[in-house]
Formats: sequence, C-alpha cells, structure tokens
Amino acid sequence: MHNHSRRKFLTTSASVSGVGLLAGLPVVSSRQANLAADQVRFYNGIEPTVRLIEQTSREKLLDAVADRIRKGLSYREVLAALFLAGIRNVQPRPSVGFKFHCVLVVNSCHLASLSGPDSDRWLPIFWALDYFKSSQGDESRRSGWKMSPVDESQIPSPRKCRQEFITAMQNWDVARADVAAAGVVRHLGAVEVFGLFARFAARDYRSIGHKAIYLANAWRTLQVIGWEFAEPIMRSLAFALLNHNGETNPSEADHLVDRPWRTNGERIAEIPQDWLGGKIDHGVPKELFSVFREGDPDASSRQALQALKKGVSPQSIWDGIFVGAGELLMRQPGIIGLHGLTTANAMHFLWKTTGDDQLRRRLLLQASSFQPLFRESAKKRGKLAARYVGQLGDDSVPLSKREPLGEILAEISSDPLSAARKTRRFLGQGGSSYRFVDATRRLFF
Repeated sequence: MHNHSRRKFLTTSASVSGVGLLAGLPVVSSRQANLAADQVRFYNGIEPTVRLIEQTSREKLLDAVADRIRKGLSYREVLAALFLAGIRNVQPRPSVGFKFHCVLVVNSCHLASLSGPDSDRWLPIFWALDYFKSSQGDESRRSGWKMSPVDESQIPSPRKCRQEFITAMQNWDVARADVAAAGVVRHLGAVEVFGLFARFAARDYRSIGHKAIYLANAWRTLQVIGWEFAEPIMRSLAFALLNHNGETNPSEADHLVDRPWRTNGERIAEIPQDWLGGKIDHGVPKELFSVFREGDPDASSRQALQALKKGVSPQSIWDGIFVGAGELLMRQPGIIGLHGLTTANAMHFLWKTTGDDQLRRRLLLQASSFQPLFRESAKKRGKLAARYVGQLGDDSVPLSKREPLGEILAEISSDPLSAARKTRRFLGQGGSSYRFVDATRRLFF
C-alpha cells in the first residue's frame, strides 16, 4: 500500500517537468539546504506551522504548505515543523516502527532532497508531509495519543539531571525518564546529551533496531533544524528507547533480546588498547558471514572480538556487518532484511559519533550480535533463499557497453538477481560505484 500511495503521490502531485503542485515553488539550492545550523535561527513562531500541518486535512495539506512556501516559509521551517508534528501526534508504541516511520523518515527525506536536483528538492519533503497525515490518522483511530507537556515541577536540577536520566533509563522508568530527558537537554551540552542517549539506543533488539535508527536520525535532523527544538524530540526518543512488549521489567529479567548487550559489556575488556589502529583484513568479513548464516549472537560477537585481538581494523568488521546484512536482504527481500541494513547504518553512525571509547567497543560487538537475530526474525517470515555473497552465478552475463547502468536499473524490479549479477560485472569492468549510486538515487526520485 505504501508503494502504491507513493507512486500515486508522484503522478498526481508532481512531475519531473515541474508541472503540478510543485510548479512555481522557490527553488531550494544545495547551499540553502546545507547551510550550517548556526546560521539559521528558528523562532517560537514555528508553532503555527506545526498546527497547520496537524490540523489541515490530508487532501488539502500539500496545497496549503505550498501556498505558505510561496509566501516565504523556508525549507528548514517546513522540515522542523514536519518533525515536530510527528513527535507530538504519533507515539513510538506499541513498536518503534510502523506508523512511527513518519518521524523516522524525515532525515532520510532530507538527505534525498540534498542528493536531488534543485528543481526536485521539495519532492521528498512533500511526500513526507503526506505520509505524516496517514500516520496521524492511524494514531487517531488507535488511541488519539498526543505528547503531553512535561511536568515542570519534577525536572531535576542541573547537578542531578545526568544521574537521574541514567538511573531512569536503567530502571526502564518512563515517567522519571521523561522529566530527566527534559533536564539534560536544558542543562547539559548537546554532545553530552547525545552520548547519554547513545548508551541506551542499541542495548536491546526490540523493534528490530528502530531505537538506534531513531537516535541517529533525530540527531542528524537536529543538526539541520537547530538544537532549540531538542527537548520535545529527546523526550519522544526516551519514550521510544524504553519501549518493551509488556513483559517483566527488563531491569529485573534476563530476556533474550537484552542478553547480548550485557555479554558484550563484559567482553569489551578483552579488546586491545590500540584496537583502533589495526590493519585491514579482507578475510575477516568472510569469516563473519559464516557465523551470521549459522551461528548465534554470542558466536558472532566472539568472532568479531577474536579479529580485534589479532590486530584487525574495526573497518574490516564493519565491512562484514554491512555486507552480511545485505546478504540477508538478498536471501529474503523484505522488511526484516531491510532493517538489518538500516540498523547497521544507524549503529555505525553512533559508533562514529560518540567519543566514549568503551561504548564504541560495545557498539561494534553489539552490531555483530544483531546479525543472527535479524536472520532468525527473517526465518519466522519464510524460507531464506540459498543466495550468498560471492555466489551470484555466471560472471559472463552480457551487459550493454553503451548504457550499462540503464540496463541494470531496468531489471531491478523485474529480475533483481540478474540486475545484481550485471552490477557485479559493471564494477568488475571498472565501472564507477559513484555513478551507480547517483543513478539509483534518480530511480528513487
């Protein structure tokens, strides 16, 4: 249904030639979209734009926003209002996914805008506006939930807020974490706040990685729209990170989805002190693949640990994680394999961004542990095809010399295995991976 509505949106609301809803809107230049956050100051008057998005019907919203843009509403104001409307009207429950994707996709739509031509730069944002209305309607039918104001009387002091947040998150205490999240945003620096949340974003496998995805995308979005909007966003994030399935409080139990984080926390002491200075080893990803295919989370973590103890660069382990996740998606195209990749992306972002050495070690092992969990989740949805990285078949598959990328893209929907073989041939013959990525971005548009 999402694919159908996306295509319908494209055909009814815009076209490459500029005819339709987007015609006449001010062009968003690459410089405008990439402007540093400290050069833009949002004012408290963003509320009317948020309410416009919340209160206008789905059928009329795009026209209403387009009209405001023509009157001077900026790209960044639209992006900020869209994100805030999502976190105020859609809760990350019962899972940090499904209808909540209207929040999770905002940063991705922004990145798609940056990668597209100036004339099409509004297109992903307008699609996200339409998608929000769908999720808002879903939430309204389910529960009518809206984020409530924070309890000002309970917000901890600057001296206590950090420990209050840690204690609340460790105890899975939603009410206490809500006020503590507001406190750390008000009293601590942005980088320190990110580090605190990063300690809890990948500690459990619930919601198939969406918790790490939410932190990564929320942080990246805040770099664009401004830290002044952080408090409600980080409150929503704390609520999401504490999401569990109604079982015994995870702080008082030994649930399977929580176990790898504890195990990896004990294991990081075995990683050498100079672990970041290791050497690239192209054999390590292949060793990881075999464990990802048959082993359990503990075995995957141990395999990554052994490589680090031998002086292998973390990059070789991340190579194995990314390609191993891609292999699972190849074996079973669908939602589980897709989130194996997006979760790996998010955890790698957390790993790159945090300055806490102990947390970085733990995130790397945790990302390895997650791969067998995604495999088992995929098995519950159906059989995994016997397709493996490096075993795609005949390398002599014919490929047009004149328009190789056009031929590959034409087959992606109809015959993905053939397209994969031709992609490998294209790269093997010296074809540019950057050209391939640019071409697939245009396909998404």
